[in-house]
Amino acid sequence: MQAFSRMTGVVVPIDRPNVDTDAIIPKQFLKSIKRSGFGPNLFDEWRYLDKGEPDQDCSARPLNPDFVLNQERYRGASVLLARDNFGCGSSREHAPWALFDYGIRALIAPSFADIFYGNACKNGLLPITLPGDIVDRLFDEVAASPGYALAIDLEAQTVTTPSGETFAFEFSAGLKDRLLNGLDDIGVTLQYAGDIRAYESRRRSEAPWLFA
Repeated sequence: MQAFSRMTGVVVPIDRPNVDTDAIIPKQFLKSIKRSGFGPNLFDEWRYLDKGEPDQDCSARPLNPDFVLNQERYRGASVLLARDNFGCGSSREHAPWALFDYGIRALIAPSFADIFYGNACKNGLLPITLPGDIVDRLFDEVAASPGYALAIDLEAQTVTTPSGETFAFEFSAGLKDRLLNGLDDIGVTLQYAGDIRAYESRRRSEAPWLFA
């Protein structure tokens, strides 16, 4: 998993509450479990004017000019600003895969769906919860300033605006350590690989019949 420490990125706003995982990555794209290649289909039904299918070349598909990802001012955005309950619905891990593959590294919202929040952290995304009034202000500032970018520091747990205003956010110490060190569940387990091998060797000598 890619580690997260600090970044500065252009913000793209998704100005609607209760964005579910089927909107983030529609169900027809769930056949693959490669974790990569989902970026072109992020928000597929909102982003394109036709219906997308797996393995389809998206470069020639008709774009919805009203959707934010298709607007030049948000090109290359790596911070997603959202409303309440972002990532609700089914628990598909493909949703953070699609966001990450597109280039999103941090998400800011007043609240996230619990399972999506955990899946995001396990896939190198930083979900930041800020109070609703601050999120409202950020939406206004993003709308008023093309190229609006935020500086995010996980170590300090701060979000800094272009004007220098800083907002602190809370974050689990355990999840923070994982993100700073790029450790998903497998990575955490592999930290104890030596202990696991020692246990297996000892167990083999203590109960050889289990390994026959």
